[in-house]
Amino acid sequence: MQPASSMDLTLDPECAREQANQTLQLRRLPDAAIPWDVLDRMPDRTIFQTRAWLAYVAETQRATPVVAAVQRGKDTVGYFTGLLIRRFGLPILGSPFPGWTTSYMGFNMLETVPGGQLLAALSTFAFNVLRCVYVEVSDHQRFSEVDANAAGFESRLSHTYETDLTQSEEQIFTRMAKECRQKIRQAERRGVRIEEATDLSFATDFYEQLKDVFSKQASIPTYDVHRVESLIRHLAPTGHLLLLRARGPDNRCIATAIYAGMNRMVEFWGNASFRSDQHLRPNEALHWYAMRYWKRRGLEWINWGRGEYKEKYGVRRVPVLTLSKGRFSGLGYLRNFAQNAFRLKQAVFGRLVQLNRKGESPLTRRPHNAIAAQDCWDS
Repeated sequence: MQPASSMDLTLDPECAREQANQTLQLRRLPDAAIPWDVLDRMPDRTIFQTRAWLAYVAETQRATPVVAAVQRGKDTVGYFTGLLIRRFGLPILGSPFPGWTTSYMGFNMLETVPGGQLLAALSTFAFNVLRCVYVEVSDHQRFSEVDANAAGFESRLSHTYETDLTQSEEQIFTRMAKECRQKIRQAERRGVRIEEATDLSFATDFYEQLKDVFSKQASIPTYDVHRVESLIRHLAPTGHLLLLRARGPDNRCIATAIYAGMNRMVEFWGNASFRSDQHLRPNEALHWYAMRYWKRRGLEWINWGRGEYKEKYGVRRVPVLTLSKGRFSGLGYLRNFAQNAFRLKQAVFGRLVQLNRKGESPLTRRPHNAIAAQDCWDS
């Protein structure tokens, strides 16, 4: 037997090549080389990974889109989508990131790959290739906490609500709470009419109603009207955006709602209404219209997001896992601190604006875009 000190520990060249061929790597694609049409036909593709949505986030967050091929050797086995941003001067890769009014992003896969391997490759790509200090990803039910632990990611478990659109319209309606069904019928009897919109002025209607919603909670919206306008400009031409107005018996616009859908999933982006007209039940009527609209187009479920009030729509509760990793310790705490600080700031300014409207404070009314999303870690 050879002495340990003189043993040849070099891998056989063929074994080394085989090992290299099994290693996953993410390779960033130049804009001209991104196969958008191919990507959008992938069954696990979401609206948030499309070219139009990335353009919307890039514009409103001063972000740079990143699309990368997932490669095993010379073979492409999938794709990753995200955006680069800077917060507190630090480079961050989000897929997505809080404050973007964006849901699931992450990966689209051509082959089944263990989640831990995908996350390990993402970590190397984010830190060594893009030189980021923090990465965050939320991908619809692709990863587990075991995957996160294996790749050194932290995981945060929350939930969302979904409506199964593969049911018949009668089943969807029957699964709603009795009170909700009654309100939908009341809206029809009281003369509420739902109409689809395509005009950019829809953003103004939506935002005026949104301010009314937030004022009830002594707060202000977390984004300005320009974000809504940007969403419409980028998404409306794709045919994947549904803008709805609810008009009362006097033909005034009393409520609005925004939905975006593609392939299998619909995202409920936002809804607002004037409190003075809520007795006409426009919100329930809007959502019922949207469910039927998307079902008839073959989509399979609506992602409503959080909020217990959504349970009345006959939803299922679904876990959502958000994974993150920092290059240095403490970055996760900084993210959470900034998020909580922003919420407190919103509440304080909302209260000050409310007092100013009542003449109880000398505060000069501040524009709603004064608290810019770009100035904070989370909005």
